[in-house]
Amino acid sequence: MSESGPSVYEWAGGAEAFERLTKVFYAKVVADELLAPLFRRMKPEHPHDVAVMLGEVFGGPADYTERFGGYRRLVGRHKNRDIQPEQRARWVELMLSSADEVGFPDEAEFRSAFVAYLEFGSRRAMANSKPGAKPGNRDSLKLWGWGEARPGAE
Repeated sequence: MSESGPSVYEWAGGAEAFERLTKVFYAKVVADELLAPLFRRMKPEHPHDVAVMLGEVFGGPADYTERFGGYRRLVGRHKNRDIQPEQRARWVELMLSSADEVGFPDEAEFRSAFVAYLEFGSRRAMANSKPGAKPGNRDSLKLWGWGEARPGAE
């Protein structure tokens, strides 16, 4: 925890909380008519990898960047998937219902930061998924704090 208070990661409950979130979320995704086609080739480790990525984004360890390649890997996972607006919206909806189900904090400050990133990240994923998209060329993920995107180390 910093002098200004806990990070979003800490307030959520750390790595264990994000693991619970993605386990519940991806169980919903594979059963969802709208999203299942996007995830039909999902590897068993995908929920864990996303938990690690979300943890890093929200102020946890930089394990996703260090172990998996960070932003470039994330963009590569979305390349040419052509995510549609209704799929993006459903992804956010299921992520939020999963957060409720696993007991993520419901305080306005926490939810504001959490929802802001889900909206930002899912919209960037959708844009980067379009055929011919030219995403930024960086390694680090954007780090998300209390209501603003902070540039990652370049």
